[in-house]
Amino acid sequence: MSLKPWSEIARPHKDVLEGTFKQSEFAADITQVATGTAPEEYQNAEKFFSRTYITEGMRLLLISVAQRLAGQGGDPVVQLQTAFGGGKTHTMLAVYHLASRKVSTDKLMGIPPVLDEAGITELPTARMAVIDGIQLSPSQVRTYGSTTVNTLWGELAWQLLGEEGYALVADSDRDGTSPGKDSLKQLLTRAAPCVILVDELVAYIRQLELGKQYKGGTFDSNISFIQALTEALKAVPNAILLASLPESELEVGGTMGQRTLNSLEKYFARVESVWKPVGSSEAFEIVRRRLFESSGERAEVEGISRQFSDFYRQHAEKFPVETQSNEYYERLCSSYPIHPEVFDRLYEDWSTLDKFQRTRGVLQYMAIVIHRLWNDGNRDALIMPGSLPLDDANVRNKSIHYLPQGWEPVIEKEVDGPRSVPADIDGHHTLFGGVQAARRTARTIFLGSAPSTQAEMIRGVQTERILLGSVQPGQTIGVFEDVLKRLRDRLHYLYAEQDRYWLDTKPNLRREMESRKQNISERDDVIPLLKDRVGQFFRGQNHHFAGIHVFTTSADVPDDYGTGPRLVVLPLDAGYSRTETNQAYGQAEKILRNRGEQPRQKQNRLLFLAPDFDVVGRLKEQTRIYLAWRSIVTDIENGTLNQDLSHLKQSERSRDAAGQSLGQLIRETWKWLMAPVENFVKGRPELSWEVVTVPPTAPYLVKSIEEKLREEEWLVYEWSPIHLRKVLSDWYLKDGVTEISALKVWQDSCHYLYLPRLVNDQVFRNAIAQGVESEDYFGFASGKEGDRYLGFSFGRNSLADLAESSLLIERETAAAYAEKLRAAEQPTPPTGGTTSGAGGPTPPTGDTDSPLTPPGVPGGQPGGATTPPPAVTGTAKSHFYGTVELDAVKAKMDFATIMDEVVQQFTAQLGVDVTISVEIEARKKDGFDESLQRTIKENCNVLRFSSSEFEED
Repeated sequence: MSLKPWSEIARPHKDVLEGTFKQSEFAADITQVATGTAPEEYQNAEKFFSRTYITEGMRLLLISVAQRLAGQGGDPVVQLQTAFGGGKTHTMLAVYHLASRKVSTDKLMGIPPVLDEAGITELPTARMAVIDGIQLSPSQVRTYGSTTVNTLWGELAWQLLGEEGYALVADSDRDGTSPGKDSLKQLLTRAAPCVILVDELVAYIRQLELGKQYKGGTFDSNISFIQALTEALKAVPNAILLASLPESELEVGGTMGQRTLNSLEKYFARVESVWKPVGSSEAFEIVRRRLFESSGERAEVEGISRQFSDFYRQHAEKFPVETQSNEYYERLCSSYPIHPEVFDRLYEDWSTLDKFQRTRGVLQYMAIVIHRLWNDGNRDALIMPGSLPLDDANVRNKSIHYLPQGWEPVIEKEVDGPRSVPADIDGHHTLFGGVQAARRTARTIFLGSAPSTQAEMIRGVQTERILLGSVQPGQTIGVFEDVLKRLRDRLHYLYAEQDRYWLDTKPNLRREMESRKQNISERDDVIPLLKDRVGQFFRGQNHHFAGIHVFTTSADVPDDYGTGPRLVVLPLDAGYSRTETNQAYGQAEKILRNRGEQPRQKQNRLLFLAPDFDVVGRLKEQTRIYLAWRSIVTDIENGTLNQDLSHLKQSERSRDAAGQSLGQLIRETWKWLMAPVENFVKGRPELSWEVVTVPPTAPYLVKSIEEKLREEEWLVYEWSPIHLRKVLSDWYLKDGVTEISALKVWQDSCHYLYLPRLVNDQVFRNAIAQGVESEDYFGFASGKEGDRYLGFSFGRNSLADLAESSLLIERETAAAYAEKLRAAEQPTPPTGGTTSGAGGPTPPTGDTDSPLTPPGVPGGQPGGATTPPPAVTGTAKSHFYGTVELDAVKAKMDFATIMDEVVQQFTAQLGVDVTISVEIEARKKDGFDESLQRTIKENCNVLRFSSSEFEED
């Protein structure tokens, strides 16, 4: 079923449609009805009951009245004590029309079932007396023909029996003294069945000053009359009194009014049947009957109500819990075409205002609302809090009529109207404007929060109730949640605390914030704060970067090999965009190519993180908002800004919320990871950029960046020797070149953008070490003397050292050299003379280009003679000890040679234990400074030296 607008289903009464109703007509006047001068809808009993909803309380009262008049029981005295505007006068009218019998009961809508329940087939016609305390005056007499009436009891007697009745109390009326109980009993017996309706009794008696005589009697005589009347009524079985007493202080009227009420309650309490006529749930039907001629076909009403109910259940987490019950569906049906939330807010919140009469006030207010909505062609499915046309002058004036001064500019600017902020939001955002999200939300907040006061412990309306009053089935709830945040950020009179929102006539410091925001400098305030906040995302996190440089100039980004690459976080004016307006490339290239005024050498050690060009503007704005709130909090705390504690708390919440939003926005801004690369075009390297996004929701920014670098292979954490071999063959070991400095290859990988970008030199060392374990890739040597490779490794484990002398050797060259070494290791058979013969080839003579003698090969002698190894005689040698002094400059290379040529001879044998000790001695005539001493000691501790001391010579 489609969600038809209420205006196509329900139809208001003619006077509501045309706007011809008079607000005063909503206030039923019992005296006008009694004198025949009331409007037709109140004067005509048939029309009155057609627009009257018989509530549960009214039903019970009418049953009691009918039974009393028929002499079948019922209460003799009924006290109607209800809150201001609670419907007591309307109830008296119902009793009046029922008892006076000017229209047969079968024509009175809702009355036949009441009489059936009372067990009465024929209701007698009763005499009526209407005593209106506001209509009568204690100082003025009333004249009826030749009879002059002074008092309440004289008025009562005249209305019941005319001259006959007045004669029974004539003396008491002239003297101003109360008639006795017997006189009143006689009067009631003759007049029975009779009904006495007393309205605004307190308003009459409170005018009587203590100890002073009036034509209407004294205070005490009037109180005595009420006492006697209530006692007399108990003795007459078919006479009944209905009296209204006020409940609110506003109606009581001062000290004398309270004294009067206390006195009357003492006597009414003996025989009264207190009745509260209107419950909140019954108000739906009362208002609907009075304002709507027809609420629509039952099937259509239930269909619309079902769609709302189902919508609330589908999104249960967004709406109040009571909307999930079938009872709420019934409330939707019974209040249609008005949403129950409108009634709840008016009856629960607005009825707490002194001037707001409950049922009467709701009727007056909703009549104006419905008239305006009907004429404007409102298309809402229900009349909701978000539907209230507060931009209409009549509706706005009626709304602020009940509120303290100061609300009109708040409504015009921040709730509804052509120049209001919500209208501006709806007008500039199609998503919001299509459903009037901002205006509907602001209206709902107003209806739910305007009656609140600063003295309340909990103020405002919850988000779930804002949504309940604003969103209709088929609309996106998220749109209204989003617009609520925008209203919170822009409105000056809207307060927000946790999940509650409320409007007030006192500014919420947002205007102060807006003013301060305009004076915040981008260079002096925004950029320094952002530099610090961005830096916080990288602090305390483990990473492989040698440095992370936030908003750093090219001169301050080091140009070194480092322990890892460097991440440069570009500033706000270097935003990246996929469009041609890209500022990031220019600034990044400037840092990439130069360090200050000097050319940068290690270009392949830099990576860049750029801000999103499209978010930078919002980020600057959010930073200013945060700084403005922070300064307000500071000024309130130190007394510079005079504000109360509630505003301090509000500003602290606003500051914290702005700070949290700023943190999220920073992550959304710096999300473009950029890596420079070079490709050769026509023999020349050409710079280009590879760019990917870093997820802004990842918990750890550095970790997320490194994962992206690994994923995109922009940073090599593990390097296979096959890739190193390819780099060597592509760039170094070609055109007859068979070896290259390992250090140069590493350094070149840090210089040139067309080479792989390694995390650090250890990745390079590991690739070499893995490569030389086999004979498939390359060889390695720690140095070279002539044709001899020192510390040569090919096909065996080796620690790669990146000294200046270290070499990477082309595979075939390394294989040939290894073969040469293996051939030299083969033993030569001993000969018997110095001439060659059939025994074998002449052994080689000494060769200055040969390497050190391999193990097991006798040293060559001049002339080609060889000497057999000496025979072992005596005890075998089982301990070796050797000492050698090394040149400090060449120690690294010399030590590698010693390891290969001496130590390895021992470790190659089984059962040999080798111990190596390193002894270092250094001297300086003028002594070592403390910084060097400290560094040496710390390094020695790390390297586990058994002893390391500085001494004086």
